[in-house]
Amino acid sequence: MTVDPDRAAIIDALLPQVAFDGWTTKSLRQALGSLGQDPADGPLIFPNGVGEMIETYCALADERMAAAAMAADLSAYRVPARVRAIIALRLEQNRADKEAIRRALAWMAVPVNMSAAARTLAATVDAIWHAAGDTAADFSWYTKRGILAGVYSTTFLYWLRDSSEDDADTLAFLDRRLENVGQIGKARHTIETRANEFAEKLRGFTNRQA
Repeated sequence: MTVDPDRAAIIDALLPQVAFDGWTTKSLRQALGSLGQDPADGPLIFPNGVGEMIETYCALADERMAAAAMAADLSAYRVPARVRAIIALRLEQNRADKEAIRRALAWMAVPVNMSAAARTLAATVDAIWHAAGDTAADFSWYTKRGILAGVYSTTFLYWLRDSSEDDADTLAFLDRRLENVGQIGKARHTIETRANEFAEKLRGFTNRQA
């Protein structure tokens, strides 16, 4: 989802209201009024209500994260360091929105809304990998995103409770999670190598029997 500038401006005006009144029609009306727009236009701008407001916010955060990563020029970093830097940028950008994010997560935690939670997480993880320069199109596309989804979601939940300066505790937590992922990656490489060796031996055996 690409967020047009008008909707982005509304989301920015909405966030301070959400901290007090939640992701509600009331908050949207107040945001529109603060921009000099007709408060009654809310249903026209976000016809699908709360879910559309939250998903638009998440898409906007993804766009801004990707733009910040591009501006930072992380090309000299190895891929794991790029991923770490991009997540750090995301946390920094969202630091002022913690209460709005908590309220969004509370809405997403309702069973009927969990599909929205899955969509937004998948979109964010994909945005992180793209910003990190990942162009994989094979099976690793799925494994990389599955692993990062676990790292990002647990780090994000930790961050919501973190009061350390500049997210220092969260970044330390993220470093530990990425180290674990590195160990998983090494184990996976060993397993794949041995599986390929076994497949080669099996093919050789089959050919001798033919």
